[in-house]
Amino acid sequence: MEEGEAGPGPGAEHGEGADPKVFAADSYAAESMAADLDPWIVFDARRTPRAEFDDWLESNRPSCVSRYGDEDGESPVGWIAVMGPDHSPSSPDVLGLQESWEQLLASGRPVTFQTVKELALNHNVLSGKWLMHLDTGYKLEHAWECLARAVLDGKLSMAKVSTHDPRSDSGRQVICVYNNNFTDEGEVMQLDGAIRSTGVKCMLVYKPDVYTYLGIYRHNRWKICPTIYESRFNLECVPRRSLVMNKITKTEVT
Repeated sequence: MEEGEAGPGPGAEHGEGADPKVFAADSYAAESMAADLDPWIVFDARRTPRAEFDDWLESNRPSCVSRYGDEDGESPVGWIAVMGPDHSPSSPDVLGLQESWEQLLASGRPVTFQTVKELALNHNVLSGKWLMHLDTGYKLEHAWECLARAVLDGKLSMAKVSTHDPRSDSGRQVICVYNNNFTDEGEVMQLDGAIRSTGVKCMLVYKPDVYTYLGIYRHNRWKICPTIYESRFNLECVPRRSLVMNKITKTEVT
């Protein structure tokens, strides 16, 4: 599951007396990689007839699809995803990114948002996603259906939802909605508006994919906050709208 709604880890480098939470990021990264490598259930609107969508959605409800399969022989499922009719993924240089990352770590240069952003730009790893963490059950199912239909209609490019993990302590699942360029603040804000237009009102946080590829999750050893925007829906505004905070500059965007 994508992690990252929390702030940076509180500890220091590994050593005697170090806070064990510092290395929780490593566990989150391993879990996310395992989910990515396991089979996905995908509805690709570029190839699958729209008439099949309702049955597909009902047959693959995220609260009912098990992350680890079941005793009846069902295979583990990493994610459930919908790709829109105009979905056009980029071609990131992930291997080059990881090589440059190792060089950065070996150089002793500070690991900051700006140095990671530089790597992302150099290797075309620019996609990112708004995340929402919801309790398993009705709220999750409703939000997922609204967002999945928006993807089908071409209002969003791609969305995915984690499958039900009976071993999870939190009892929550995550929905991720993607855009192409995390460095384009206008594009990020446009995606927030498109998500809100589906009726989603929960808190959202935004994470660049470069953080996911490099294993930068909450409680990481570099004390980097793994999300760069936070969106809260303000019911008191007229008209109602999101209040979005840039967590890097500590400024309000909207």
